[in-house]
Amino acid sequence: MITLKKVSSKKEMKAFVLFPFSLYKNNPYWVPPIIKDEIANFNPKINPVFENADAQFFLAYRDKKIIGRIVAIINWFEVEKQQIKKMRFGWFDVIDDIEVSKALLNKVKEIGLENNLEFIEGPIGFNNLDKTGVLIDGFDHIGTMITWYNHPYYKEHLEQLGFVKEKEYLENKFKFKNVDAVYFDRVSNIIKKRFKLKALDFIKTKDILPYVDEMFEVFSATYSKLSTFVPISDAQIAFFKKKYISFINPEYIKFVVNEQNKLIAFAIVMPSFSEALQKSKGKLFPFGIFHLLHARKHAKDVTFYLIGVHPEYQNKGVTAVIFDQYTKVFTKKGIVNCIRTPELEENEAIRKIWEKFKPITHKRRRTYRINIS
Repeated sequence: MITLKKVSSKKEMKAFVLFPFSLYKNNPYWVPPIIKDEIANFNPKINPVFENADAQFFLAYRDKKIIGRIVAIINWFEVEKQQIKKMRFGWFDVIDDIEVSKALLNKVKEIGLENNLEFIEGPIGFNNLDKTGVLIDGFDHIGTMITWYNHPYYKEHLEQLGFVKEKEYLENKFKFKNVDAVYFDRVSNIIKKRFKLKALDFIKTKDILPYVDEMFEVFSATYSKLSTFVPISDAQIAFFKKKYISFINPEYIKFVVNEQNKLIAFAIVMPSFSEALQKSKGKLFPFGIFHLLHARKHAKDVTFYLIGVHPEYQNKGVTAVIFDQYTKVFTKKGIVNCIRTPELEENEAIRKIWEKFKPITHKRRRTYRINIS
C-alpha cells in the first residue's frame, strides 16, 4: 500500500532531499545537490521565492520506506497577476511504479482543484531561475548542477497518466575549438565602435555586485515575452547574489554597457561542477569544498548559465562582444567543452546566437501538462 505524507519536520525535509541519493546510487550521470543548500532552498525563512509562492512537499511510502517525492507549487504572481491558472509540480522522483507517480500527481491535482486552478505543468520549479523539465533523451550524459536528472521511465509514467507535452527544451554543447577567435575579435571591435559600447571584464567579485540589479532588468527585458516568464523580485535577486555570484569565477561574468554606462547585455558562465559534486556526495565538509574549489579553478568544461541582450540591442551583433570576451578568457584557461543550459525549442533567437559554433543537441527535456477537471 502507498501512503503519502506531507513533509512537516526538519527530519522529514532532510529525508525528502536525501531520497534521490538512494534512487540514483551508483548512477554515473546523476549530479547530487549540496544537501545543506537544497534544504535551505526549501525554507521559507531563507528563500524569498516564498513571498509569492506556496509549496507543499510530499513523500510517498510503502512499508515505511520512501518510494517517491514531489513538490506541489503555486506561484501566486503567475496565477493572480498574469492570470495563468497553473498548478506547478517539481522535484519529482519515483521508483519505477506508475501507481506511486499516480498517487503523487493526484495529490498535486487535489491542491489545484482546491485553489480553482485550471491545469498542471511540470516538472518545473518556482520560477525561471529554477530547474525545469523531465529528461527524455540523453540519459548517458552527465547532468549539471542546474538541471534535474531522471530515469527514462519518468516520461512513460507521465504519458500513461494522461500528461501531454507542454514545452520542450534543448541542451547543446560544442567544442571551444569551434569558436573562431579572429572572427569575434574583428566583429566585436566593429560592433563596439558602431554602437559606442564597452565590454566590462572583472577579476574581483565585489566589482560585479553593483551591476547585478541592472543585470536582472536586462534579464527581464530579454525574456519577458517568453511564455514561461515569471518576474524575479528584488528579494530573490538579493538571494541570487548571495547564493551564486560569490561562487562564480568573476572572469566568467561579462557585461556590455552603452555610451551612458547603461548595462545592455550580460552573460554568466560557470565552470562545470558536475564531477566535483559527485565526489562531494552532497556534503561540503570535510572534503567537498576542496573538490568544488578545485573545479572552480581548473575545470576544462564550462556551462553557459544565463545570457541576455536588451531588446533595443538585439539582432545588432552584440553577442559577438560577449563571445570575444569569453574567447580570450577560455583560451587562457584551456577550456575544452562549452555546455548550454536548457533552452526552449521555440526560441529561434537564442538558437541563432549559437549556430556558428556547430553545437550538438545531446539532451532533450520536456515539461508535461494535464487539465484539472
